[in-house]
Amino acid sequence: MTASLLILGGTADARRLATRLSAQGIRLIYSVAGLVRKPDLDCDIVSGGFRQFGGLSAVIRRRHITAVLDATHPYAERMSRQALLSTRECGIPCWRLQRPAWQPQPGDDWQEYPDWSALLPALADKRSVFLSAGQLPLESLETLACYRHCGQQQLLRTAVAPVPALPEAMQWVKAIGPFGLEEERQLLQQHRIDAIVSKNSGGDATVAKLTAARQLGIPVLMLKRPWLPPADREFFQPDEAYTFVSHWCIQ
Repeated sequence: MTASLLILGGTADARRLATRLSAQGIRLIYSVAGLVRKPDLDCDIVSGGFRQFGGLSAVIRRRHITAVLDATHPYAERMSRQALLSTRECGIPCWRLQRPAWQPQPGDDWQEYPDWSALLPALADKRSVFLSAGQLPLESLETLACYRHCGQQQLLRTAVAPVPALPEAMQWVKAIGPFGLEEERQLLQQHRIDAIVSKNSGGDATVAKLTAARQLGIPVLMLKRPWLPPADREFFQPDEAYTFVSHWCIQ
């Protein structure tokens, strides 16, 4: 049977890898949540998730998928776990491409937390907070609203509009990386930020905020990455994934 690859995307690495594999004539489908924008790729694209088609397992069977490459965001825990469940159910391999996590550098002031409930109390005494960790959970917004009523300034930056309604006076900025170091420094200084909330996403697109925080002596409250059961094969560099997957698909 001709190999048919499903790439679970949503990252720049996933898009570039899909482009390279498609150029090799490999039959593939690229999946994206569709929250930001639909990628321009020379392959079939599934946008908006698999529920509309009866779930991931149903799509694997219907489209005769022979392997799945999970190249989602490191915090897309639900999708990554579903990929493992569905591939096991359908008897096909599940591979994972995951960006290496950022590592603290000399001069960094990182405070790591397992989840929002552990992190939020550490923000209570801050004057001006930069929320740069994607969409905020509803329960977190309720706590942040209390801090806002006590005079805390809050700046939220996301690639798409927030799903829940934001607390009154929380400032929202729509922006998509990559971000430069000087613009990040200016942002932090302009808003007099004294704490940054971030996920450890890895990669180059948003790392400048961490460099700026180091230079300005601003603490970073970092949400730890979720733990995931191991995939059949894991890659930490796109070239490594490309070499293995292209060979597997055309052998």
